[in-house]
Amino acid sequence: MAHLQGGKVDISLIQTSARNNLINLLEKCPGKKAIVWDNNLAGPVGLVAQYTILREHMVTKMYPLRPTPLPETDVDHVIFISRPKEYTIENDPTYLYQTAQAIIYLQKIYGPIPRVWGKGDAAKQIWELVVRLQREKNNIEEPKSNQPSCIDQILLIDRCVDLISPLATQLTYEGLIDEIFGINNSTANFPIDHFLTSEERSTESLAEDKKQIILNSADKLYADIRDRNFNAEKSVQEMKLYVQRLPQILAKKKQLATHTAIAECVKEVTDSYDFLDTLQAEQEFLNCIEVDKPSAYIEEMVAQNKPLVKVLRLMCLQCIAGSGLKPKVLESYKRDLVQVYGLEALLAVTKLEKVGLLKLQSGTRQYTVLRKALHLTMEDTSEVNPTDISYVHSIYAPLSIRLAEQVTRNGGLKQLQDVLGLLPGPTLDESPSVSTSLISNTSDAPTISALRFLSQQEDSNVEFVIATTKIINGTTFLKSIIEN
Repeated sequence: MAHLQGGKVDISLIQTSARNNLINLLEKCPGKKAIVWDNNLAGPVGLVAQYTILREHMVTKMYPLRPTPLPETDVDHVIFISRPKEYTIENDPTYLYQTAQAIIYLQKIYGPIPRVWGKGDAAKQIWELVVRLQREKNNIEEPKSNQPSCIDQILLIDRCVDLISPLATQLTYEGLIDEIFGINNSTANFPIDHFLTSEERSTESLAEDKKQIILNSADKLYADIRDRNFNAEKSVQEMKLYVQRLPQILAKKKQLATHTAIAECVKEVTDSYDFLDTLQAEQEFLNCIEVDKPSAYIEEMVAQNKPLVKVLRLMCLQCIAGSGLKPKVLESYKRDLVQVYGLEALLAVTKLEKVGLLKLQSGTRQYTVLRKALHLTMEDTSEVNPTDISYVHSIYAPLSIRLAEQVTRNGGLKQLQDVLGLLPGPTLDESPSVSTSLISNTSDAPTISALRFLSQQEDSNVEFVIATTKIINGTTFLKSIIEN
């Protein structure tokens, strides 16, 4: 828990409060209990309350939430813990309400947040809910006066404002781990071979084929290298040399061995032709190169029957960068997808069209204008000694973080009035002078790395706290839509 307590905002208070809330829930049901989990919640709950705590409060059985009858069990209570449906696909407003409740919950712990900036329909609806719920609460309870605040401002950014950033391949150390192996609830699984000695590899059989590793700031080496662009270390040997220059790490031989093995796992993928060719295609799209015609690389991927989600991810990136696809291009892609992947692909495309990730080109070239006005692509970015947030994707600066940078450095968005109209949804704007900001939307590793980078600059007096509905990457982002 110590790694959660280092900043101005003590994040461990959330963990403690959430654990107490869960315990209070369990204590309302005396006797033996069974919990039925939504599979997506078992991991997050595990971050605040381990199984031993559940067992201490008479939880004797746990089951995944499935559309089948529960087995007979000798308990006094069955407790169901589930999550709301997806807001964008299923129009379930529960998501908005729970986000508003979470903001109120944070204010209860850290004090009132005096200023707000936001962009997008969901951002506006959430803040209106926050104001209404607080007003209703104040009518019932006496409001606290002179309560100090740890958070000076909240930035609410609707995911639809920045659809392009999660589609680009993550190139930080942490981002690539998530891209290739997946990080779920601060845990990732790697092929075990890289973590074994030669003698261990020669044994007859292995009980496990995966090595599970916890990745969070409690690991001091991971905290130091997680935000570095992986290309900054040209080889695993250079990573070792970099680590050896960190005096506080010299005694951490086990950590060094672990991250050397992880880097080797990552490098096997990043050195492959598939990875490099995909990255080149992405960077061309991000620079608005040949976004108006069918991509030969996408067509080749379809012909080779590459994973559907990988093809759709690149297709969506081309679409957003081109502010839509020309009718002939979209129809050509649809025809090829159906021929190779069947009707499953057509259903996926329909869902992506519903959320605006695939659409026909019309009107203003929004991304082209935004790219120039916000300097979203930078050709001279240093990956070794970066001076700009674009290092997290080597050439591309996440749009949502460019907006956060504008708010925190220039005290508002007045200088961006000409381009804000190109972004979807209304704008909430109160000009602040801030020292701590709360960022709320779905996030990915590069955007979080970019925020850390901004807070570490000499001219910055801002500390960012990220409150996100989900940590995503391009693959999990699309899967949440097409598999919903």
